[in-house]
Amino acid sequence: MTTLTAQEPSSPGNEAVRVKQTAMLGGPILPTLLKLALPTVVVLVVQTLVGVAETYFVSFLGTEALAGVSLVFPIFMLMQMMSNGGIGGGVASSIARAMGAGKVAEAEALALNALVLAVVFGVIFAGAEWLFGEAVYRLLGGQAGALGAALEYGHVIFFGAVFVWIVSLLAAALRGAGNMVVPAVVILLGVFVLLPLSPALIFGWGPFPRLGVAGAGLAVVVYYLAAAIVLIVYMRSARASLHLPFDATLITWRLLGDILRVGGLSAIGTIQANLTVVLVTGAVGLFGTDAIAGYRIASRLDYIQIPLLFALGSAALTMVGVNIGAGQVRRAERIAWVAAFFAAGVTGILGLFVALFPHAWLTLFSSNAEVLAAGSLYFRTVAPFYGISGLGMLLYFAGQGAGRVMWPVLGGTVRLLIAAGLGWIIVVDLGGGLRELFMAGAAGSIVSAAIVAGALWLRGWGPAGEVSK
Repeated sequence: MTTLTAQEPSSPGNEAVRVKQTAMLGGPILPTLLKLALPTVVVLVVQTLVGVAETYFVSFLGTEALAGVSLVFPIFMLMQMMSNGGIGGGVASSIARAMGAGKVAEAEALALNALVLAVVFGVIFAGAEWLFGEAVYRLLGGQAGALGAALEYGHVIFFGAVFVWIVSLLAAALRGAGNMVVPAVVILLGVFVLLPLSPALIFGWGPFPRLGVAGAGLAVVVYYLAAAIVLIVYMRSARASLHLPFDATLITWRLLGDILRVGGLSAIGTIQANLTVVLVTGAVGLFGTDAIAGYRIASRLDYIQIPLLFALGSAALTMVGVNIGAGQVRRAERIAWVAAFFAAGVTGILGLFVALFPHAWLTLFSSNAEVLAAGSLYFRTVAPFYGISGLGMLLYFAGQGAGRVMWPVLGGTVRLLIAAGLGWIIVVDLGGGLRELFMAGAAGSIVSAAIVAGALWLRGWGPAGEVSK
């Protein structure tokens, strides 16, 4: 096993990294995976529940406000998934493989390059929303008051896009180094700011003005700004498990390219996933506002699973990357399968529950009969296959850790063609209904997961020399 050669080899942060690397390279797989994932699971579940609470608060502003926020949600999730699971996956993968190979100085330089990418991508997303947001929201079915609410909320929340990217990529850097606790703590502390601030700004509690849907967006921006500052201060401190150097000479095309080699292709995968959601949402919109509301409320549970899958996936990515960097390719493959089947079991149970009892979730947000009917139909058609989707997502994260994401992206392409492409044909050209549209979505998820699992089973990740630098 390689040894760490950090500038401060005896620091508490680096000692913690040594202990975690020992477990990742030779300890029992599932207990190590769960130990790494647990801080992220707990805190992201809390954060997700706060997002549900925000939807609950916005619902008091009326159906148009709720529909408007729902129109922005998939676009904002695109940015979050690109920053966390896309480019962030490239950051974590590069740093994990560097740490596994004992290249600590390179891992720290990669963290600085990640910060540069965060600023660049944040500016791009903010500008794109301001220029093209209205057109996108109209394509998603936004009209009249719902469109106005979407613009009001979207312009505010994307104003803080740079802060979202900084938090995502620096947290990914720490996770790549095996530090799951600090990113989780930052998110948890932010929850205690966001939870009271959001309704205060929405409804005008105390000294705060009543800002409506704009207040919901502003609360999110304040949270990410504070989180970005905390992460930078920590990574500049002597106790950091991964130091963030401020040295412009460390910003190189080689390191940027190493991040983007995995992160760029992963970002394409996240674009495909969100484009699928956007196009399916547009197809649902052909059936009216109640159908959109029911679908968005139900499909929000898909996003509720993301904290668990992201936590497990991040742990699997780090464990796989460290083992690949250390030349233990076969162990890396075993880690991928253990993580994937565990995720499939957990998400499969959730899917079966909501398929049997859809109103347990839906009635938290609406009592409208048409909304409940659309949401129930989605759950009964798609939710039984949540476990298969969970398996595919974990193998995607593991592929990031190994630096092998071509097959997962191909699987995402096929899912896009089936769920969105075939779905639109069914609705527009063949006169199909919501049930047939949702069936196409379920079929896309099944085929995508089969492609990713088949590629790993039949091809593997090859000898260590083929994937390690």
